[in-house]
Amino acid sequence: MNPPFPKHLVSTKFSPPRIGAKYVTRAGLLAQLQRNRHCRLALVTGSAGYGKTTLLAQWRKACIKASAEVVWLSLTADEKGYADFCTALFAAMQRVGIPVEMDLPLDGTSTAGTDSAVAVIVEAAVGLSKDLYLMIDDYHHVEALHAHKFIQKLVDQGPGNLHLVIGSRLTPPLSLSRLRMMDQLVEIDSAGLPFDLAETRAFVDENLGPGKLNADDLTLIHELTCGWPSCIQLIIIMLRNRPDARAVLGDLIWRSSDLQAYLSEEVMAQLPAELAGFAEALSIFRRFNAPLAREITGNAHAADLLERMEDEHLLISRVDSDDRTAWYRFHPLLGEFLATRLARRETGAVRELHRRASRWFAAHGLLAEAVRHASAGEDVEFAASVIERAAPATWSLEYLGPTLNLLERLPEETLLSHQRLLFIACLTVALTTRAARAEAWLAHLHANARSADPEIARSLPLIHAAIAFQQDDTQPMIDLLEPLRDDAIDNPFLQYLLLAELCAAYAAAGRYAEARRLFNLHPVPPADRNHDMALVAQATRAATILLEGNAREAERESAGLLTRSVQAVGRHSISANICASVLADAYYELDRIDDARETIANRPGLLHSSGPDVMIRTALCRARLELLQESPDAALAFLQQQTAHLRGMRQIRAVAHMLAEQVKVLLLKSDHAGALETLGLLDEIVQGHPTARGAQAEIPGIAALAGARVHRHTDPEKALYLLRITRSHAEAHGRGRPGALADLLSAIVLAEQGRDDEAHGYLARAVEAARRLGLVRTFVDEGAAAGKLLAKMVRERKLEGATLQYAMELLEKFPDCSLSEGLEGNARRSGASKLQPVLTPRELEILSLVGEAMSNKRIAIALDITIETVKWNLRNIFSKLGMSSRYDAMIWARKQDLIR
Repeated sequence: MNPPFPKHLVSTKFSPPRIGAKYVTRAGLLAQLQRNRHCRLALVTGSAGYGKTTLLAQWRKACIKASAEVVWLSLTADEKGYADFCTALFAAMQRVGIPVEMDLPLDGTSTAGTDSAVAVIVEAAVGLSKDLYLMIDDYHHVEALHAHKFIQKLVDQGPGNLHLVIGSRLTPPLSLSRLRMMDQLVEIDSAGLPFDLAETRAFVDENLGPGKLNADDLTLIHELTCGWPSCIQLIIIMLRNRPDARAVLGDLIWRSSDLQAYLSEEVMAQLPAELAGFAEALSIFRRFNAPLAREITGNAHAADLLERMEDEHLLISRVDSDDRTAWYRFHPLLGEFLATRLARRETGAVRELHRRASRWFAAHGLLAEAVRHASAGEDVEFAASVIERAAPATWSLEYLGPTLNLLERLPEETLLSHQRLLFIACLTVALTTRAARAEAWLAHLHANARSADPEIARSLPLIHAAIAFQQDDTQPMIDLLEPLRDDAIDNPFLQYLLLAELCAAYAAAGRYAEARRLFNLHPVPPADRNHDMALVAQATRAATILLEGNAREAERESAGLLTRSVQAVGRHSISANICASVLADAYYELDRIDDARETIANRPGLLHSSGPDVMIRTALCRARLELLQESPDAALAFLQQQTAHLRGMRQIRAVAHMLAEQVKVLLLKSDHAGALETLGLLDEIVQGHPTARGAQAEIPGIAALAGARVHRHTDPEKALYLLRITRSHAEAHGRGRPGALADLLSAIVLAEQGRDDEAHGYLARAVEAARRLGLVRTFVDEGAAAGKLLAKMVRERKLEGATLQYAMELLEKFPDCSLSEGLEGNARRSGASKLQPVLTPRELEILSLVGEAMSNKRIAIALDITIETVKWNLRNIFSKLGMSSRYDAMIWARKQDLIR
């Protein structure tokens, strides 16, 4: 028998490091590996700390459970040579009992010796009656060419049951193209390794405890880290040691000394000086490519260096673009780290980098980036000239940020001397809640209208309309824009701005048919679907649908549009903000609470610097989520804070909404005196705006609804009178939700007065509106009184057909289980077999995953909800079905053909 391999190899090389109990199962990636388990080679490549080893360890466990034989080898720099590599690999196979005792020349110079070594492993695999997985972690340590040839031959010559799994920071120099063509290669790289939001949440909950971070903080962490697992781990350690750090989380993350040390030691220390300096210079960019890198660094080998950075997974990723050039961006945290190092250079050198960049971008027609870098390089004259000579066809919302930055640096006399620059500046501030400043500049534009560019002169009403929109004065918008409605405007930016503004104005006036007709007459062509102002126009149309009250259609319209907006123009763009506010409101109404919370998480612009309706929708949604998930006090504190902010912005209609919501919360707290005092503030607003037009005309209806809540028990007749005012305003402006709510509250008040017949008439109309529009929380938020009245109506057969079915589905949403139990008991007595338990789509979705033997945690990850939400839904299911086990509930659903 040949002698065994050296015993000096430490045993930890032959099993993965312990990953502990508090880790996240990478369900999606493991499923990808499982689907491709037949492949000869699985390649997992990514930067340091991206979870390669953890993923391989989880895959190893899954393979062992499937009765496969698994050989594990963790490499170090000691195995960079061929002999050391082979010695370690053979020893790893011996550790699991695979007989590879042999005496071979391992100097790598003998082709016959390499072939013999490969043959030994192949024969060992052939002798097994099951699959054999060779898992080699940290393969980037291997430098010997003969070692790579050895692995290549093993992949090419191995039997069908031999599978190699390689984890590496670098893509190994193997022939991969043929394997791809033969469907014998599965690849997971830096684009696939980061956590998604659900995995980030699960990881944080496992390590800090469920509910320790709110949705805003979780989303912020996920955005800043882009799902980088090791970085999230460092943040968790920081938060565990310093809970107070939550208050300044975004600022502390990239300044964390642990993170700085990690980036220095694990990323930058591995780079030669030339590449490190090259990367630092590129940190000034949001995106970069090879020609740009060559221009600003002066390095003729820029393309080679970028290719090397990509091959070595240096925390850079490709960016989608319309041209064929490969564009890249740094991971945000690495970008911040590199920018901090760059800032230590002489100020003039950094300024010069920006100036070179601005001229390159300008020469290539990328004007927003040209202006941004010219401003950063303190070259304001060049920035002004770029905007001034920009072709109207190139105008976009991308100008807003750079233009605002430029305006802070540009002398006003320079601005006033350039008419086109002044026009764009005026439009920019008008669109970003700075109406007073826009009005002053607009006066100057009017004074020089005769000598101005004809297109600018014709477009001044658009600026007036933008100012009126920010001031919530929508009737003048219609007066200004209707004469332009059918004009042919060559500038697409201005064309879609007109479309968005007029659509918003029509919606505010309740003229929904005309808003829809706008898009029939001026459809957005496919080529412009992702134009940033066209996206704003499309988002405004989705907001119009929601304002009319149709939550289902608004959700369908805005969900895909939000994804497109984020991909095309960014998460914090105007169109993304409008869509997010619409989608969150629709999700809340449809009782998709977790989805609503996630949609508005870490989007401060929605509450502080958006249009009036966006701020109103978001603030109301946020307050109601605080009420549901936190407490009435938390909801009240948020509403008071937002009220003060909106008062400062002089958004009176928004303030009225906040005060009305405060009345509702105060009544829930049984603080009638506080509610009466707040109602007084609301009445003052009504009295101060007796002839409000446009969007502000809804203020009396808002106040009347709040007054009805306050007077419901003390003066029912006054409450009914106020609800008639609310309904009248809702009907006048075509607002479906407040109309349905007014009917529902009227029914409750009438029922409490013993006027059942009248109550049933109002409630029937409210339920029919709810069925048509998809309203859920409008009913559920009114609590037990609404639930009892609805249950009574169903029991007494006051509804029929689809309206009855919807009423039953609504009843299932009420938290008081006795309602549904009473309903079922009555149904049994009357022989109405149709009144069987009704499960919501989310409950059926959860039951279908229960049928796949998923744990609560796996279900939470799969559906992107919290584990508490899974448990809550299961409790509801058990209560509805009168069962106590997941298995029984799943069997019942299958028998009913509700799940497979």
